[in-house]
Amino acid sequence: MVTIHDVAKRANVSAATVSRYINKNGYVGKKSREAIEHAIKELNFVPNNVARTLSTKQSNMIGLIIPDIKNPFFPELARAVEDTAYKYGYTVILCNSDENPKKEQHYFKALTQEYVAGVIITSTHSGNGQEATIPIVALDRAPIMDIPSVTTNNILGTEMAGRYMLECGAKELLFLKGPKQLISSEQRLKGFLKAVEGKNIKVHIVESPYDFKVAEHITFQFLQKHSTIDGIFGSSDVLAIGALKACEKLNRSVPNDIQIIGFDGIQLGNYTTPSLTTVAQNIYKLGETAAELLIQQIEGKSITEKNIVINPELVVRETTRKGFLQ
Repeated sequence: MVTIHDVAKRANVSAATVSRYINKNGYVGKKSREAIEHAIKELNFVPNNVARTLSTKQSNMIGLIIPDIKNPFFPELARAVEDTAYKYGYTVILCNSDENPKKEQHYFKALTQEYVAGVIITSTHSGNGQEATIPIVALDRAPIMDIPSVTTNNILGTEMAGRYMLECGAKELLFLKGPKQLISSEQRLKGFLKAVEGKNIKVHIVESPYDFKVAEHITFQFLQKHSTIDGIFGSSDVLAIGALKACEKLNRSVPNDIQIIGFDGIQLGNYTTPSLTTVAQNIYKLGETAAELLIQQIEGKSITEKNIVINPELVVRETTRKGFLQ
């Protein structure tokens, strides 16, 4: 195996000079650079990333912590982060916290102790990142602390959904709200209530974790007791698809008896029967922007915008009446 000392000997320079060249850490003269480059090519030398990390206290690794790999939204988000990181020469380490704050903290500490260059975190816990010594970006879920973030305009999204539900003729609505500890859940509720405020509409608010089966069970139980509900908004597509399954089991026709709107814009929504009307986040742009924002910090570049908010759009499909008729 070719070592840094072999390269130094062939280039007739010191091992320290070769190290400075490889790690881009310190001055290396033009003649020495050319000699090192020639020696590396001749010997087919590949730098040891582990050794380089120990030397520089930084690697080309980026940590990405997501809350639930089973939720289709997050793999789509992770794909955008990975694509962008790869384009800039970075590798992504993916960690799944299972919506567990303790597990999230464990991964966050492990990543920062392993000399990753930076961390992107979709957090369930507001404390992570406050004492970080490396660049960190919050993605999708707005943090309480003052760190760079990339999020969706949740209030605008659910306000659009609420108005559209009214335009479609719904009179009694079930709002399936995400976990209360998430700021995004509260924002989505706020936008929806803003849209229906002052209207002759009855709204039931029920909290649910972002889980297909739990959402199906909660909706099934609730609809059995409230047969007059004619509209459901799920504050994620996972909740909306769970609700769609519950309606199927209760023989409630969608959209004729009950209309449903989700939030996220995951690809799965195209393939449900009927296909899901949703507030679509620009998932790829969210992940891409977060990765670029993190890399700008890692590479010491100035950040022109610290907290980036991306607007969603309403995608009308078949679970609402107007979408069904189009």
